[in-house]
Amino acid sequence: MKKIILIVSAIGLFSCNNEKNKYDASGTFETTETIVSAEANGIIKQLNLEEGQTLQAGQHIGYIDSVQLGLRKKQLEAQIKSVLSKSPDIAAQTSSFNKQEAVIQSQLNTQLHEKQRIENLVKADAATPKQLDDIKGVVDALQKQLEVIHSQDIAQTSQLTTQTRGLTGDIVPLKVEIEQLNDQISKCNIINQVNGTVLAKYAGANEMASTGKPLYKIADLSILVLRAYISGNQLSSVKINQPVNVLVDDANKKYKEYAGTIEWISNKAEFTPKTIQTKDERANLVYAVKIRVKNDGYLKIGMYADVKL
Repeated sequence: MKKIILIVSAIGLFSCNNEKNKYDASGTFETTETIVSAEANGIIKQLNLEEGQTLQAGQHIGYIDSVQLGLRKKQLEAQIKSVLSKSPDIAAQTSSFNKQEAVIQSQLNTQLHEKQRIENLVKADAATPKQLDDIKGVVDALQKQLEVIHSQDIAQTSQLTTQTRGLTGDIVPLKVEIEQLNDQISKCNIINQVNGTVLAKYAGANEMASTGKPLYKIADLSILVLRAYISGNQLSSVKINQPVNVLVDDANKKYKEYAGTIEWISNKAEFTPKTIQTKDERANLVYAVKIRVKNDGYLKIGMYADVKL
């Protein structure tokens, strides 16, 4: 009877050992962790997040004090208005010259008509040549006056245009500075950029923030990556996008099975990490692989798992 018990126990122990060795590689779960830092200097007025909280990309979670930036922007806008107020009214100046030209042109048209009438009278011996010469003198004077006004109009317009361009050039750097301030003000809003779970919180409301200061750490836990190691003998039996079975210990000391997909295979060998066990001896060279596994909520970063190829 004792012999039978011993045999059964041995078989059971052998079965347990066999069960535990039904894997081809081992590793730990990891994911891409993102540390979100402040992009502005100032007091954190609001930061609505807690460790373990799930955030969506584009979600507004707080802001940094931007009062001084806003005041500086108003100051620059006032400077621009002051500079523009010195701009000449080219349209008004042009309109004034146009009115003068219109008056002279009207007088010239009248005198040209009178000249034509006197020429006809001279031909009919009803007017003297002196009268014709006098009217020609008036017409010439009006034409010269019209040319002078037109030249003055062109010169004045050119001068005012140059002056306006100079003032416009003066406000260009002010506008660029306003754009810089708008960018800085926008960065005072703390916008989460990654879908994921908050792993750690480094700052809170009413604390001083500076550019580059870490605020929180976040990672997408919906998909975890198992970094495992395979021997050189196994390398020929794996490929990218190959489905594999991932085994995780559950509370009943059994394996919980997950579907995984190989997404990366190292192109160089390395010595097995001390914390990893493979089918071959630890001293042998192995290759790292990354296996994507959909997380049902039970998988955690740093958790050990085995892989069945």
